Amino acid sequence: MKHIILAALVMLGGFFQFAIASEGHSPVGTWTTVDDETGEKKSIVKMWIDGKELKGQIVELLDPAKKGNLCTECKGANKNQPIEGMIFVWGLTEDGDEWNGGKILDPKNGKEYKAKLSVISGGDQLEVRGFIGFALLGRTQTWTRME
Repeated sequence: MKHIILAALVMLGGFFQFAIASEGHSPVGTWTTVDDETGEKKSIVKMWIDGKELKGQIVELLDPAKKGNLCTECKGANKNQPIEGMIFVWGLTEDGDEWNGGKILDPKNGKEYKAKLSVISGGDQLEVRGFIGFALLGRTQTWTRME
């Protein structure tokens, strides 16, 4: 009986250790985006899971000159819509340590790209890659967790 209780405690301890180690490694939360070319902070975005799909929304543009801008280059339902409040990441699903299979919209040029992302630096940063065709042909940004 002692062996069964000991084994159960070891298994529960392993479970709780895994749960604690995994905490903070989710892309869900609020992030500051950084321009990969200039290094300047661009926006605050919120990431959440809707069903099994990861989505992202632009909460605030940090450049005062861009507040109130519309996505004039966007197509479809996003055409001429405010950038702040826009869902610009969608369709990503979890695949091991990455989220992929979805799209990311660049409101600056209205183009949609395939996307993948992964949580890095112990959950403090999000590596976001937008690409055309193969992941080798694209750009990567590193966002910083705000929470």
